[in-house]
Amino acid sequence: MNAVEKASAFVGKTFSLWVLLFACFGFFAPQLFVGYKAWITPLLGIVMFGMGLTLSTADFREVLRRPRDVLIGVVGHYLIMPGIAWLLAVLLRLPPDIAVGVILVGCCPSGTASNVMTFLARGDVALGVSIALVSTLIAPLATPALVSLLAGTWMEINTGSLFRDIVQVVIVPIALGVVVKTLFARQAAASVRALPLVSTITILFIIAIIVGLNQAKILSNGLLILSAVVLHNLLGLALGYGFARLFGMNLAKRKAVMLETGMQNSGLGAALAAAHFNPLAAVPSALFSVWHNLSGSALATWFARRPN
Repeated sequence: MNAVEKASAFVGKTFSLWVLLFACFGFFAPQLFVGYKAWITPLLGIVMFGMGLTLSTADFREVLRRPRDVLIGVVGHYLIMPGIAWLLAVLLRLPPDIAVGVILVGCCPSGTASNVMTFLARGDVALGVSIALVSTLIAPLATPALVSLLAGTWMEINTGSLFRDIVQVVIVPIALGVVVKTLFARQAAASVRALPLVSTITILFIIAIIVGLNQAKILSNGLLILSAVVLHNLLGLALGYGFARLFGMNLAKRKAVMLETGMQNSGLGAALAAAHFNPLAAVPSALFSVWHNLSGSALATWFARRPN
């Protein structure tokens, strides 16, 4: 194992601590990060490009090999998280901007760190990758449609603009990564060793920027939004596990579905919120990006210590 791989392994094992640390950097020293607001979308594109570089024909074959399991995970993801978000917005009587922000992050595809958490939890990683892949590829259609359906009562939603931005930020970089891997297989294979570290640093920087940009709004609305975010994530994890169990999945599969359900691509949520809504709408994604990595890490560690 070379130095880069060792660094990647170390950061991966301590990811939740780094998330908390960079969130604190963004909150207590926002001046260091607010100037990089325009970088959020390109940085997220880098993460998605890295995802494309890691995809193989085996990942797509896995979807075809067990479509039922993947369908359960994807349907559970897009049914549970948007539904919980809408319910919390109503029950907590969230202000319009916060309600839209909570619903937006709930309608995003699976999170970029969910596969890592599934691995740490000794879950079915191949299934987790397949669920994340499909939920991401259908996001240009699923996310705008669900946001329009569920958040339309709070404010007008431009579904066409959301569709275009998701394609640009998610689908195009992934497709470019796949093309580059196909055309330059040897170079891509060498770069993959550094990808976990690059992706992790990129995600941490995005978190710091988002938290820094919303420091004042977190101070004034943080407790209400944090309550919604924590409930959203924990209920999503619990219902994701229960949803998989309802269909008779084994424990390893239940772990994968649980984590792919409860962990969202909050970076995408923040980028979309910043581009299309009031800045306050980006705060739920900012706090979700911190919280779900902490809860996901804790849950993965707990599962890893239990016998299967």
